[in-house]
Amino acid sequence: MPDSIAPAAAPVAGPRRRWGGLWTPGALLVAALVLGPVVSVLWLAAHPQENIWPHLLSTTLPRYLANTLVLVAGVGLLTAAVGTGAAWLVTFYRFPGRRWLQWALLMPLAVPAYLGAYALVDFLEYAGPVQRGLRALFGWQSPRDYWFPEIRTRGAAILVLSVALYPYVYILARAAFREQSGATFEVARALGAGAWGRLMRVGLPLARPAVAAGVAVVGMEVVNDFGTVDFFAVQTLTTGIFSVWLQAGNLGGAAQIATLSLGLIVMLVVLEKLSRARARTFGAARAFRPVEPERLAGWRGWGAAALCLAPMLAGFALPVGVLLSHALGTEAWAAAGLGEALWHSLATGGLAAVITVSAGLFIVYAARLSGRRLPVLLLPVTAIGYAAPGAVLALGILFPLAGFDNWLADRWLALTGRDPGLLLTGSAAALVFAYSVRFFAIAQGAADAAIARVPPSLPMAARALGRTKGQVLRSVHLPLISASMGSALLLVFVDCVKELPATLLLRPFSYETLATRAHAKASLEDIGGAAAPGLILTAVGLVAVALLARAQRE
Repeated sequence: MPDSIAPAAAPVAGPRRRWGGLWTPGALLVAALVLGPVVSVLWLAAHPQENIWPHLLSTTLPRYLANTLVLVAGVGLLTAAVGTGAAWLVTFYRFPGRRWLQWALLMPLAVPAYLGAYALVDFLEYAGPVQRGLRALFGWQSPRDYWFPEIRTRGAAILVLSVALYPYVYILARAAFREQSGATFEVARALGAGAWGRLMRVGLPLARPAVAAGVAVVGMEVVNDFGTVDFFAVQTLTTGIFSVWLQAGNLGGAAQIATLSLGLIVMLVVLEKLSRARARTFGAARAFRPVEPERLAGWRGWGAAALCLAPMLAGFALPVGVLLSHALGTEAWAAAGLGEALWHSLATGGLAAVITVSAGLFIVYAARLSGRRLPVLLLPVTAIGYAAPGAVLALGILFPLAGFDNWLADRWLALTGRDPGLLLTGSAAALVFAYSVRFFAIAQGAADAAIARVPPSLPMAARALGRTKGQVLRSVHLPLISASMGSALLLVFVDCVKELPATLLLRPFSYETLATRAHAKASLEDIGGAAAPGLILTAVGLVAVALLARAQRE
Protein backbone atom coordinates (compact mmCIF):
# COMPACT_ATOMS: atom_id res chain seq x y z
CA MET A 1 0.00 0.00 0.00
CA PRO A 2 1.54 3.38 -0.93
CA ASP A 3 2.45 5.68 1.94
CA SER A 4 0.08 8.57 1.25
CA ILE A 5 1.26 10.61 4.23
CA ALA A 6 5.00 10.03 4.03
CA PRO A 7 7.18 13.06 4.88
CA ALA A 8 8.70 15.07 2.09
CA ALA A 9 12.09 15.11 3.81
CA ALA A 10 14.66 12.37 3.43
CA PRO A 11 13.68 9.17 5.23
CA VAL A 12 15.26 8.37 8.57
CA ALA A 13 17.45 5.29 8.47
CA GLY A 14 17.61 2.57 11.06
CA PRO A 15 15.10 0.71 13.20
CA ARG A 16 12.77 3.68 13.63
CA ARG A 17 12.03 3.78 9.90
CA ARG A 18 11.92 0.00 9.61
CA TRP A 19 9.27 -0.34 12.31
CA GLY A 20 7.54 3.02 11.78
CA GLY A 21 8.39 4.16 15.32
CA LEU A 22 5.80 2.82 17.77
CA TRP A 23 2.97 2.73 15.25
CA THR A 24 3.60 -0.66 13.67
CA PRO A 25 4.40 -2.52 16.95
CA GLY A 26 1.37 -0.84 18.50
CA ALA A 27 -0.85 -2.00 15.64
CA LEU A 28 0.45 -5.55 16.00
CA LEU A 29 -0.24 -5.42 19.76
CA VAL A 30 -3.84 -4.26 19.16
CA ALA A 31 -4.34 -7.04 16.61
CA ALA A 32 -2.93 -9.61 19.04
CA LEU A 33 -5.29 -8.48 21.80
CA VAL A 34 -8.29 -8.64 19.46
CA LEU A 35 -7.39 -12.07 18.07
CA GLY A 36 -6.20 -13.50 21.40
CA PRO A 37 -9.62 -14.69 22.67
CA VAL A 38 -10.32 -16.64 19.49
CA VAL A 39 -6.90 -18.28 19.61
CA SER A 40 -7.51 -19.09 23.28
CA VAL A 41 -10.79 -20.85 22.46
CA LEU A 42 -9.11 -22.95 19.78
CA TRP A 43 -6.31 -23.93 22.19
CA LEU A 44 -8.78 -24.88 24.94
CA ALA A 45 -10.77 -26.98 22.48
CA ALA A 46 -7.64 -28.81 21.34
CA HIS A 47 -6.38 -29.47 24.90
CA PRO A 48 -9.40 -30.31 27.10
CA GLN A 49 -8.80 -31.68 30.59
CA GLU A 50 -11.63 -34.13 30.02
CA ASN A 51 -12.62 -34.93 26.47
CA ILE A 52 -16.42 -35.15 26.50
CA TRP A 53 -16.72 -34.58 22.76
CA PRO A 54 -17.80 -38.20 22.05
CA HIS A 55 -20.44 -37.89 24.78
CA LEU A 56 -21.69 -34.57 23.39
CA LEU A 57 -21.71 -35.98 19.88
CA SER A 58 -23.90 -38.90 20.92
CA THR A 59 -26.29 -36.92 23.15
CA THR A 60 -26.97 -33.18 23.07
CA LEU A 61 -24.72 -31.77 20.35
CA PRO A 62 -26.88 -32.88 17.37
CA ARG A 63 -29.87 -31.13 18.99
CA TYR A 64 -27.85 -27.97 19.64
CA LEU A 65 -26.60 -27.89 16.06
CA ALA A 66 -29.96 -28.75 14.48
CA ASN A 67 -31.80 -26.05 16.43
CA THR A 68 -29.14 -23.49 15.57
CA LEU A 69 -29.25 -24.34 11.86
CA VAL A 70 -33.06 -24.22 11.81
CA LEU A 71 -33.04 -20.83 13.54
CA VAL A 72 -30.40 -19.44 11.18
CA ALA A 73 -32.27 -20.70 8.10
CA GLY A 74 -35.72 -19.66 9.31
CA VAL A 75 -34.70 -16.20 10.51
CA GLY A 76 -32.54 -15.68 7.42
CA LEU A 77 -35.40 -16.45 5.02
CA LEU A 78 -37.93 -14.37 6.94
CA THR A 79 -35.66 -11.35 7.38
CA ALA A 80 -34.66 -11.52 3.70
CA ALA A 81 -38.32 -11.45 2.65
CA VAL A 82 -39.42 -8.75 5.10
CA GLY A 83 -36.35 -6.52 4.83
CA THR A 84 -36.08 -6.70 1.05
CA GLY A 85 -39.82 -6.33 0.50
CA ALA A 86 -40.06 -3.28 2.76
CA ALA A 87 -36.99 -1.72 1.11
CA TRP A 88 -38.51 -2.28 -2.34
CA LEU A 89 -41.81 -0.67 -1.38
CA VAL A 90 -40.39 2.48 0.24
CA THR A 91 -37.86 2.98 -2.57
CA PHE A 92 -39.98 2.40 -5.67
CA TYR A 93 -43.46 3.46 -4.57
CA ARG A 94 -45.29 6.36 -2.97
CA PHE A 95 -48.08 5.50 -0.57
CA PRO A 96 -49.63 6.93 2.61
CA GLY A 97 -47.09 7.29 5.41
CA ARG A 98 -44.09 6.37 3.24
CA ARG A 99 -41.85 9.23 4.43
CA TRP A 100 -42.39 8.24 8.06
CA LEU A 101 -42.33 4.50 7.53
CA GLN A 102 -38.96 4.44 5.79
CA TRP A 103 -37.39 5.54 9.10
CA ALA A 104 -39.85 3.80 11.40
CA LEU A 105 -38.80 0.47 9.86
CA LEU A 106 -35.42 0.94 11.57
CA MET A 107 -36.94 1.24 15.05
CA PRO A 108 -36.88 -2.51 15.94
CA LEU A 109 -33.08 -2.18 16.05
CA ALA A 110 -33.56 -0.29 19.31
CA VAL A 111 -35.22 -3.25 21.03
CA PRO A 112 -33.01 -6.26 21.95
CA ALA A 113 -34.55 -9.50 20.72
CA TYR A 114 -34.82 -10.93 24.22
CA LEU A 115 -37.08 -8.02 25.24
CA GLY A 116 -39.33 -8.89 22.31
CA ALA A 117 -39.46 -12.47 23.57
CA TYR A 118 -40.52 -11.37 27.05
CA ALA A 119 -43.20 -9.09 25.61
CA LEU A 120 -44.61 -11.69 23.20
CA VAL A 121 -45.01 -14.32 25.92
CA ASP A 122 -46.60 -11.82 28.28
CA PHE A 123 -48.99 -10.67 25.53
CA LEU A 124 -50.06 -14.15 24.37
CA GLU A 125 -49.84 -16.32 27.49
CA TYR A 126 -52.90 -17.67 29.31
CA ALA A 127 -53.08 -14.67 31.66
CA GLY A 128 -52.23 -12.19 28.88
CA PRO A 129 -54.65 -9.75 27.24
CA VAL A 130 -55.22 -11.82 24.08
CA GLN A 131 -56.41 -15.00 25.80
CA ARG A 132 -58.28 -13.02 28.46
CA GLY A 133 -60.14 -11.21 25.70
CA LEU A 134 -60.98 -14.45 23.91
CA ARG A 135 -62.33 -16.02 27.09
CA ALA A 136 -64.45 -12.96 27.83
CA LEU A 137 -65.74 -12.80 24.25
CA PHE A 138 -66.72 -16.46 23.89
CA GLY A 139 -67.46 -17.30 27.52
CA TRP A 140 -64.69 -19.89 27.85
CA GLN A 141 -63.80 -20.84 31.40
CA SER A 142 -60.61 -22.90 31.20
CA PRO A 143 -57.87 -23.95 28.76
CA ARG A 144 -59.84 -27.14 28.04
CA ASP A 145 -62.57 -25.07 26.39
CA TYR A 146 -60.43 -23.83 23.51
CA TRP A 147 -57.19 -24.38 21.66
CA PHE A 148 -54.39 -21.79 21.57
CA PRO A 149 -50.97 -22.33 19.96
CA GLU A 150 -48.00 -23.01 22.22
CA ILE A 151 -45.97 -19.85 22.70
CA ARG A 152 -42.56 -20.98 23.89
CA THR A 153 -41.52 -22.86 20.77
CA ARG A 154 -38.79 -22.74 18.16
CA GLY A 155 -41.22 -21.15 15.69
CA ALA A 156 -41.95 -18.32 18.13
CA ALA A 157 -38.20 -17.78 18.58
CA ILE A 158 -37.81 -17.51 14.79
CA LEU A 159 -40.62 -14.94 14.65
CA VAL A 160 -39.21 -12.82 17.49
CA LEU A 161 -35.68 -12.88 16.12
CA SER A 162 -36.92 -12.04 12.62
CA VAL A 163 -38.90 -8.93 13.60
CA ALA A 164 -35.95 -7.77 15.71
CA LEU A 165 -33.25 -8.36 13.07
CA TYR A 166 -34.88 -7.61 9.69
CA PRO A 167 -33.59 -3.97 9.77
CA TYR A 168 -30.08 -5.28 9.01
CA VAL A 169 -31.36 -6.53 5.65
CA TYR A 170 -33.63 -3.52 5.15
CA ILE A 171 -30.80 -1.01 5.59
CA LEU A 172 -28.52 -2.66 3.04
CA ALA A 173 -31.27 -3.54 0.56
CA ARG A 174 -32.68 -0.02 0.61
CA ALA A 175 -29.22 1.46 0.00
CA ALA A 176 -28.71 -0.96 -2.91
CA PHE A 177 -32.10 -0.13 -4.46
CA ARG A 178 -31.45 3.61 -4.17
CA GLU A 179 -28.15 3.22 -6.02
CA GLN A 180 -29.83 1.59 -9.03
CA SER A 181 -30.53 3.70 -12.10
CA GLY A 182 -34.09 4.68 -12.90
CA ALA A 183 -33.38 4.16 -16.61
CA THR A 184 -32.93 0.42 -16.02
CA PHE A 185 -36.45 0.06 -14.68
CA GLU A 186 -37.93 2.29 -17.37
CA VAL A 187 -36.45 -0.04 -20.00
CA ALA A 188 -37.86 -3.07 -18.14
CA ARG A 189 -41.29 -1.43 -17.98
CA ALA A 190 -41.14 -0.58 -21.69
CA LEU A 191 -40.40 -4.26 -22.42
CA GLY A 192 -43.58 -5.27 -20.63
CA ALA A 193 -42.24 -6.26 -17.21
CA GLY A 194 -44.75 -5.73 -14.42
CA ALA A 195 -43.98 -4.78 -10.84
CA TRP A 196 -43.18 -8.36 -9.84
CA GLY A 197 -41.06 -8.92 -12.94
CA ARG A 198 -39.06 -5.73 -12.34
CA LEU A 199 -38.35 -6.84 -8.78
CA MET A 200 -37.37 -10.44 -9.57
CA ARG A 201 -35.56 -9.89 -12.87
CA VAL A 202 -33.93 -6.47 -12.38
CA GLY A 203 -34.02 -5.04 -8.86
CA LEU A 204 -33.32 -8.15 -6.81
CA PRO A 205 -30.42 -9.51 -8.92
CA LEU A 206 -28.69 -6.12 -8.72
CA ALA A 207 -29.29 -5.90 -4.95
CA ARG A 208 -28.42 -9.55 -4.21
CA PRO A 209 -24.92 -8.81 -2.79
CA ALA A 210 -26.36 -6.33 -0.30
CA VAL A 211 -29.20 -8.68 0.69
CA ALA A 212 -26.73 -11.57 1.12
CA ALA A 213 -24.51 -9.41 3.33
CA GLY A 214 -27.49 -8.43 5.46
CA VAL A 215 -28.65 -12.03 5.85
CA ALA A 216 -25.10 -13.06 6.84
CA VAL A 217 -25.09 -10.43 9.61
CA VAL A 218 -28.52 -11.69 10.73
CA GLY A 219 -27.16 -15.24 10.87
CA MET A 220 -24.27 -14.12 13.06
CA GLU A 221 -26.68 -12.39 15.42
CA VAL A 222 -28.86 -15.51 15.61
CA VAL A 223 -25.88 -17.69 16.52
CA ASN A 224 -24.86 -15.12 19.16
CA ASP A 225 -28.33 -14.84 20.72
CA PHE A 226 -28.83 -16.25 24.19
CA GLY A 227 -31.66 -14.35 25.87
CA THR A 228 -34.36 -15.18 23.32
CA VAL A 229 -33.59 -18.87 22.89
CA ASP A 230 -33.09 -19.36 26.61
CA PHE A 231 -36.47 -17.76 27.37
CA PHE A 232 -38.17 -19.96 24.75
CA ALA A 233 -36.27 -23.05 26.00
CA VAL A 234 -34.68 -23.69 22.59
CA GLN A 235 -31.32 -25.41 23.03
CA THR A 236 -28.71 -23.99 20.66
CA LEU A 237 -24.92 -23.97 20.48
CA THR A 238 -24.80 -20.82 22.62
CA THR A 239 -27.03 -22.27 25.35
CA GLY A 240 -24.90 -25.41 25.11
CA ILE A 241 -21.78 -23.39 25.96
CA PHE A 242 -23.52 -22.07 29.07
CA SER A 243 -24.75 -25.52 30.08
CA VAL A 244 -21.47 -27.39 29.58
CA TRP A 245 -19.36 -24.68 31.18
CA LEU A 246 -21.49 -23.42 34.07
CA GLN A 247 -23.56 -26.51 34.89
CA ALA A 248 -21.26 -29.39 33.96
CA GLY A 249 -18.08 -27.46 34.83
CA ASN A 250 -16.26 -28.63 31.70
CA LEU A 251 -14.28 -25.77 30.16
CA GLY A 252 -12.79 -27.88 27.35
CA GLY A 253 -16.20 -29.18 26.26
CA ALA A 254 -17.59 -25.65 26.21
CA ALA A 255 -14.60 -24.57 24.10
CA GLN A 256 -15.27 -27.40 21.65
CA ILE A 257 -18.90 -26.27 21.25
CA ALA A 258 -17.60 -22.70 20.87
CA THR A 259 -15.29 -23.88 18.08
CA LEU A 260 -18.29 -25.37 16.31
CA SER A 261 -20.07 -22.00 16.65
CA LEU A 262 -17.06 -20.28 15.12
CA GLY A 263 -17.05 -22.80 12.29
CA LEU A 264 -20.72 -22.07 11.62
CA ILE A 265 -19.99 -18.34 11.51
CA VAL A 266 -17.10 -18.90 9.09
CA MET A 267 -19.41 -21.00 6.92
CA LEU A 268 -21.96 -18.16 6.84
CA VAL A 269 -19.29 -15.67 5.80
CA VAL A 270 -17.92 -17.99 3.12
CA LEU A 271 -21.39 -18.68 1.72
CA GLU A 272 -22.08 -14.95 1.60
CA LYS A 273 -18.83 -14.37 -0.29
CA LEU A 274 -19.48 -17.24 -2.69
CA SER A 275 -23.02 -16.04 -3.39
CA ARG A 276 -21.63 -12.88 -4.92
CA ALA A 277 -18.20 -14.06 -6.06
CA ARG A 278 -19.06 -13.87 -9.76
CA ALA A 279 -21.57 -11.03 -9.48
CA ARG A 280 -20.48 -7.85 -11.19
CA THR A 281 -22.49 -4.62 -11.19
CA PHE A 282 -21.41 -1.29 -12.64
CA GLY A 283 -22.83 2.20 -12.44
CA ALA A 284 -23.94 4.13 -15.46
CA ALA A 285 -21.20 5.86 -17.39
CA ARG A 286 -23.37 8.93 -17.90
CA ALA A 287 -25.04 11.07 -15.26
CA PHE A 288 -26.87 8.94 -12.74
CA ARG A 289 -30.65 9.33 -12.66
CA PRO A 290 -32.33 8.05 -9.48
CA VAL A 291 -35.48 5.96 -9.45
CA GLU A 292 -38.69 7.98 -9.54
CA PRO A 293 -41.14 6.35 -7.10
CA GLU A 294 -44.46 5.28 -8.62
CA ARG A 295 -47.61 6.42 -6.85
CA LEU A 296 -49.89 3.70 -5.46
CA ALA A 297 -53.48 4.88 -5.18
CA GLY A 298 -56.46 3.44 -3.35
CA TRP A 299 -56.28 0.06 -1.66
CA ARG A 300 -52.85 -0.68 -3.16
CA GLY A 301 -51.32 2.29 -1.36
CA TRP A 302 -52.95 1.40 1.94
CA GLY A 303 -51.94 -2.23 1.46
CA ALA A 304 -48.29 -1.23 0.96
CA ALA A 305 -48.46 0.95 4.08
CA ALA A 306 -49.91 -1.95 6.08
CA LEU A 307 -47.18 -4.33 4.86
CA CYS A 308 -44.46 -1.90 5.97
CA LEU A 309 -46.21 -1.09 9.24
CA ALA A 310 -46.65 -4.71 10.36
CA PRO A 311 -42.96 -5.58 11.06
CA MET A 312 -42.42 -2.27 12.85
CA LEU A 313 -45.44 -2.90 15.08
CA ALA A 314 -44.30 -6.44 15.87
CA GLY A 315 -40.64 -5.56 16.41
CA PHE A 316 -41.00 -2.23 18.23
CA ALA A 317 -44.51 -1.14 19.17
CA LEU A 318 -45.58 -4.46 20.76
CA PRO A 319 -42.58 -4.96 23.07
CA VAL A 320 -42.44 -1.29 24.04
CA GLY A 321 -46.19 -1.21 24.66
CA VAL A 322 -46.09 -4.32 26.85
CA LEU A 323 -43.13 -3.02 28.85
CA LEU A 324 -44.80 0.38 29.28
CA SER A 325 -48.00 -1.25 30.51
CA HIS A 326 -45.99 -2.91 33.29
CA ALA A 327 -43.78 0.06 34.11
CA LEU A 328 -46.27 2.96 34.17
CA GLY A 329 -48.02 3.59 37.45
CA THR A 330 -45.80 1.18 39.35
CA GLU A 331 -42.69 1.45 41.51
CA ALA A 332 -40.55 -0.29 38.88
CA TRP A 333 -38.50 2.87 38.34
CA ALA A 334 -37.59 3.06 42.02
CA ALA A 335 -36.63 -0.60 42.36
CA ALA A 336 -33.50 -1.33 44.36
CA GLY A 337 -30.46 -1.87 42.18
CA LEU A 338 -31.85 -0.25 39.02
CA GLY A 339 -29.74 2.89 39.39
CA GLU A 340 -26.65 0.81 40.03
CA ALA A 341 -27.36 -1.35 36.96
CA LEU A 342 -27.78 1.81 34.88
CA TRP A 343 -24.45 3.16 36.14
CA HIS A 344 -22.69 -0.14 35.42
CA SER A 345 -24.08 -0.17 31.87
CA LEU A 346 -23.09 3.44 31.21
CA ALA A 347 -19.64 3.05 32.76
CA THR A 348 -18.62 -0.22 31.10
CA GLY A 349 -20.25 0.65 27.79
CA GLY A 350 -18.77 4.15 27.71
CA LEU A 351 -15.27 3.02 28.65
CA ALA A 352 -15.37 0.15 26.16
CA ALA A 353 -16.60 2.49 23.41
CA VAL A 354 -13.75 4.95 23.99
CA ILE A 355 -11.15 2.17 24.07
CA THR A 356 -12.59 0.41 21.02
CA VAL A 357 -12.83 3.51 18.83
CA SER A 358 -9.35 4.69 19.89
CA ALA A 359 -7.82 1.28 19.16
CA GLY A 360 -9.65 1.01 15.83
CA LEU A 361 -8.40 4.44 14.74
CA PHE A 362 -4.88 3.60 15.92
CA ILE A 363 -4.58 0.33 13.99
CA VAL A 364 -6.03 1.81 10.78
CA TYR A 365 -3.74 4.85 10.92
CA ALA A 366 -0.72 2.70 11.79
CA ALA A 367 -1.41 0.32 8.89
CA ARG A 368 -1.56 3.25 6.49
CA LEU A 369 1.62 4.74 7.91
CA SER A 370 3.74 1.62 7.86
CA GLY A 371 3.13 0.52 4.30
CA ARG A 372 4.06 -2.98 5.47
CA ARG A 373 2.02 -6.01 4.46
CA LEU A 374 1.49 -7.54 7.90
CA PRO A 375 -0.51 -4.69 9.52
CA VAL A 376 -2.54 -4.28 6.32
CA LEU A 377 -3.31 -8.01 6.16
CA LEU A 378 -4.31 -8.06 9.83
CA LEU A 379 -6.94 -5.33 9.40
CA PRO A 380 -9.72 -7.56 8.01
CA VAL A 381 -8.74 -10.44 10.31
CA THR A 382 -9.31 -8.31 13.42
CA ALA A 383 -12.96 -7.96 12.42
CA ILE A 384 -13.56 -11.59 13.45
CA GLY A 385 -14.60 -10.44 16.92
CA TYR A 386 -17.89 -9.12 15.59
CA ALA A 387 -18.59 -12.46 13.94
CA ALA A 388 -17.73 -14.47 17.07
CA PRO A 389 -20.65 -14.98 19.49
CA GLY A 390 -20.31 -13.20 22.83
CA ALA A 391 -20.26 -16.50 24.71
CA VAL A 392 -17.32 -17.67 22.58
CA LEU A 393 -15.34 -14.51 23.29
CA ALA A 394 -16.14 -14.74 26.99
CA LEU A 395 -14.77 -18.27 27.05
CA GLY A 396 -11.58 -17.22 25.28
CA ILE A 397 -11.08 -14.21 27.55
CA LEU A 398 -11.78 -15.67 30.98
CA PHE A 399 -9.24 -18.50 30.93
CA PRO A 400 -6.07 -16.50 30.06
CA LEU A 401 -7.12 -13.49 32.16
CA ALA A 402 -7.81 -15.71 35.18
CA GLY A 403 -4.37 -17.29 34.80
CA PHE A 404 -2.70 -13.87 34.56
CA ASP A 405 -4.75 -12.61 37.52
CA ASN A 406 -3.64 -15.49 39.73
CA TRP A 407 0.01 -15.12 38.66
CA LEU A 408 -0.09 -11.38 39.38
CA ALA A 409 -1.75 -11.92 42.77
CA ASP A 410 0.84 -14.53 43.74
CA ARG A 411 3.74 -12.23 42.81
CA TRP A 412 2.22 -9.31 44.70
CA LEU A 413 1.57 -11.50 47.75
CA ALA A 414 5.16 -12.72 47.72
CA LEU A 415 6.52 -9.16 47.51
CA THR A 416 4.22 -7.35 49.93
CA GLY A 417 2.55 -10.03 52.01
CA ARG A 418 -0.85 -8.69 50.97
CA ASP A 419 -3.30 -10.46 48.66
CA PRO A 420 -4.68 -7.95 46.08
CA GLY A 421 -7.38 -10.32 44.87
CA LEU A 422 -8.31 -10.78 41.22
CA LEU A 423 -7.77 -7.39 39.59
CA LEU A 424 -9.08 -8.20 36.09
CA THR A 425 -11.58 -11.05 36.36
CA GLY A 426 -12.75 -9.78 39.74
CA SER A 427 -13.70 -6.41 38.29
CA ALA A 428 -15.40 -5.08 35.18
CA ALA A 429 -12.08 -5.01 33.29
CA ALA A 430 -12.74 -8.38 31.63
CA LEU A 431 -16.19 -7.14 30.58
CA VAL A 432 -14.74 -3.99 29.00
CA PHE A 433 -12.15 -6.09 27.16
CA ALA A 434 -14.84 -8.44 25.83
CA TYR A 435 -16.95 -5.53 24.59
CA SER A 436 -13.92 -4.01 22.87
CA VAL A 437 -13.07 -7.24 21.05
CA ARG A 438 -16.70 -7.98 20.17
CA PHE A 439 -17.38 -4.61 18.54
CA PHE A 440 -13.89 -3.74 17.31
CA ALA A 441 -14.99 -4.25 13.70
CA ILE A 442 -17.49 -1.36 13.92
CA ALA A 443 -14.82 1.11 15.07
CA GLN A 444 -12.20 -0.20 12.66
CA GLY A 445 -14.54 -0.05 9.68
CA ALA A 446 -15.66 3.48 10.50
CA ALA A 447 -12.06 4.66 10.94
CA ASP A 448 -10.92 3.02 7.70
CA ALA A 449 -13.75 4.56 5.68
CA ALA A 450 -13.30 7.99 7.28
CA ILE A 451 -9.53 8.19 6.84
CA ALA A 452 -9.86 7.03 3.22
CA ARG A 453 -11.98 10.14 2.52
CA VAL A 454 -9.26 12.54 3.73
CA PRO A 455 -7.44 14.07 0.71
CA PRO A 456 -3.79 12.82 0.77
CA SER A 457 -2.52 16.34 0.05
CA LEU A 458 -3.54 17.58 3.52
CA PRO A 459 -1.43 15.20 5.66
CA MET A 460 1.40 15.45 3.14
CA ALA A 461 1.41 19.23 3.51
CA ALA A 462 1.42 18.93 7.30
CA ARG A 463 4.36 16.52 7.19
CA ALA A 464 6.24 18.86 4.86
CA LEU A 465 5.77 21.61 7.47
CA GLY A 466 7.50 19.46 10.07
CA ARG A 467 4.55 17.89 11.87
CA THR A 468 5.08 14.45 13.38
CA LYS A 469 2.82 11.53 12.54
CA GLY A 470 0.96 11.91 15.81
CA GLN A 471 0.52 15.65 15.26
CA VAL A 472 -0.84 14.99 11.77
CA LEU A 473 -3.40 12.62 13.23
CA ARG A 474 -4.47 15.14 15.88
CA SER A 475 -4.44 18.33 13.81
CA VAL A 476 -5.45 17.10 10.34
CA HIS A 477 -7.30 13.79 10.46
CA LEU A 478 -9.27 14.04 13.70
CA PRO A 479 -11.07 17.31 12.84
CA LEU A 480 -12.09 15.87 9.45
CA ILE A 481 -13.24 12.46 10.72
CA SER A 482 -14.73 13.53 14.06
CA ALA A 483 -18.33 13.02 12.85
CA SER A 484 -17.65 9.45 11.69
CA MET A 485 -15.75 8.64 14.86
CA GLY A 486 -18.56 10.10 16.96
CA SER A 487 -21.08 7.90 15.16
CA ALA A 488 -18.89 4.83 15.70
CA LEU A 489 -18.52 5.76 19.38
CA LEU A 490 -22.26 5.91 19.84
CA LEU A 491 -22.95 2.69 17.92
CA VAL A 492 -20.32 0.74 19.88
CA PHE A 493 -21.69 2.13 23.14
CA VAL A 494 -25.25 1.07 22.32
CA ASP A 495 -24.15 -2.43 21.30
CA CYS A 496 -22.14 -2.77 24.52
CA VAL A 497 -25.14 -1.78 26.63
CA LYS A 498 -27.33 -4.40 24.90
CA GLU A 499 -24.79 -7.27 24.92
CA LEU A 500 -26.06 -10.16 27.06
CA PRO A 501 -24.11 -13.48 26.62
CA ALA A 502 -20.63 -12.06 27.29
CA THR A 503 -21.96 -9.97 30.16
CA LEU A 504 -23.58 -12.95 31.86
CA LEU A 505 -20.36 -14.96 31.71
CA LEU A 506 -17.77 -12.28 32.55
CA ARG A 507 -19.45 -9.93 35.02
CA PRO A 508 -18.15 -9.96 38.60
CA PHE A 509 -20.28 -11.48 41.33
CA SER A 510 -23.46 -9.43 42.00
CA TYR A 511 -22.53 -7.03 39.16
CA GLU A 512 -25.72 -6.16 37.27
CA THR A 513 -26.19 -4.23 34.04
CA LEU A 514 -29.46 -3.24 32.41
CA ALA A 515 -29.26 -6.27 30.10
CA THR A 516 -28.53 -8.82 32.83
CA ARG A 517 -31.13 -7.28 35.15
CA ALA A 518 -33.85 -7.44 32.50
CA HIS A 519 -32.89 -11.04 31.70
CA ALA A 520 -32.80 -12.09 35.35
CA LYS A 521 -36.21 -10.57 36.12
CA ALA A 522 -37.85 -12.02 33.01
CA SER A 523 -36.35 -15.45 33.71
CA LEU A 524 -38.25 -15.37 36.99
CA GLU A 525 -41.44 -14.42 35.10
CA ASP A 526 -41.21 -10.93 36.61
CA ILE A 527 -41.99 -8.89 33.50
CA GLY A 528 -42.79 -5.88 35.69
CA GLY A 529 -39.28 -5.99 37.10
CA ALA A 530 -37.81 -6.34 33.61
CA ALA A 531 -39.85 -3.43 32.23
CA ALA A 532 -37.83 -0.50 33.58
CA PRO A 533 -34.34 -1.73 32.53
CA GLY A 534 -35.81 -2.91 29.24
CA LEU A 535 -37.30 0.50 28.46
CA ILE A 536 -34.05 2.26 29.35
CA LEU A 537 -32.21 -0.12 27.02
CA THR A 538 -34.70 0.70 24.28
CA ALA A 539 -34.29 4.44 24.82
CA VAL A 540 -30.52 4.08 24.43
CA GLY A 541 -31.05 2.04 21.26
CA LEU A 542 -33.33 4.70 19.81
CA VAL A 543 -30.42 7.12 19.84
CA ALA A 544 -28.52 4.79 17.52
CA VAL A 545 -31.58 4.41 15.29
CA ALA A 546 -31.87 8.18 15.04
CA LEU A 547 -28.22 8.31 14.05
CA LEU A 548 -28.74 5.69 11.32
CA ALA A 549 -31.79 7.55 10.04
CA ARG A 550 -29.84 10.79 9.88
CA ALA A 551 -26.98 9.11 8.01
CA GLN A 552 -29.40 7.69 5.41
CA ARG A 553 -31.53 10.83 5.07
CA GLU A 554 -32.14 11.86 1.54
